[in-house]
Amino acid sequence: MKRLLGGLLALPLSVLAAEPLASATPVAAPVIGSGIGGQLTQLVMGLLLVLGLIFALAWLLRRVQQTGSRQGQVIELISSRALGARDRLVLVQVGEEQILLGLTPGRITPLHVLKEPVQVPGTTQSATPEFAKRLMEVLGQQKDKP
Repeated sequence: MKRLLGGLLALPLSVLAAEPLASATPVAAPVIGSGIGGQLTQLVMGLLLVLGLIFALAWLLRRVQQTGSRQGQVIELISSRALGARDRLVLVQVGEEQILLGLTPGRITPLHVLKEPVQVPGTTQSATPEFAKRLMEVLGQQKDKP
């Protein structure tokens, strides 16, 4: 990453060095930053500024989302099941009450209010999908190898 950044910063300087020298006759003083070298420098600096701004905003957004307290939330998603490409069944707990909802692209429909809350088995285990588990195993094996 540092090599790439150094190469990008050195590119405008190498272009400036490759420009031919002006003739010996005095001409009006050139405007600073004119020519292809100045344009490339301005382009690279603008690009770095925009990329820096994007990374700073992403970092700030993550920080703001983490500070939101999740302890005091009243609504909790218990389970979800896809019925089709765009349709889902969702079991939501609101306080002590559980509600089964049907979700479609244009509507949320309460299907049933459960009298007794459903006990979800294995809530102590992480809800990591199978692909993510396998990926973590493979990455862990590769880190152990020299």
